[in-house]
Amino acid sequence: MKIADFRVGLRKSGYAAYESFAAKRPGIQLVGCWAHARRHFCDAGEHTPVRSGWTLKQIANLYAIESRLRRTTACPKLREIQRTAQSLPILARIQRALQKMAASGLHLPQSLFAKAIAYTLDNWKELTAYTANGRIEIDNNLVENAIRPTALGKKNWLFIGHADAGQRSAIIYTVIESCRRRGIDPHAYLRDVLTRLPAATNTMIPEFTPAAWAKARQPLPKAA
Repeated sequence: MKIADFRVGLRKSGYAAYESFAAKRPGIQLVGCWAHARRHFCDAGEHTPVRSGWTLKQIANLYAIESRLRRTTACPKLREIQRTAQSLPILARIQRALQKMAASGLHLPQSLFAKAIAYTLDNWKELTAYTANGRIEIDNNLVENAIRPTALGKKNWLFIGHADAGQRSAIIYTVIESCRRRGIDPHAYLRDVLTRLPAATNTMIPEFTPAAWAKARQPLPKAA
């Protein structure tokens, strides 16, 4: 694949730096996180239980769709089709309701519920981007759970070395978590790949991804 054809989704949580980062890189699409949006309505629930509760119910419906897709191991294309048919109507209902609530003037701008509405509507394009790409999740929870050990230990690694070590560490963590998600022993994977890489050509690199490595080691079907 050519660099010019590279496309990737970058999950954002409202941090302004993501906007300027993506603006300089046309291959990056910003994607919102519904876990962050949901948290705002959870925080507002004590003061606006009815409206917050209704919104949380609609978000729960979105998550129920994702749960079914994950349970049936739907491919990216099927996820896009199901999201278009089932998720988009729910999203449209949420957007209309929040716009009406925002225009009602019943909630002070600094109230938790008004802030929850503002966050969701301000990030609406990014929050709905996942519906058009079956490879993108509805939230960032899988990644945050995967990097939790890193977050817990980061104070021990403040002096990890060179300024570029952060990027290198991110690459290593990504490889390790990709192995874990596929049930691969990271040590066995790295030992095999690092042994073979020096003699490999550039065209062989796709064979060394965790997905390809695991597939190559699946047992052949028994003859009938």
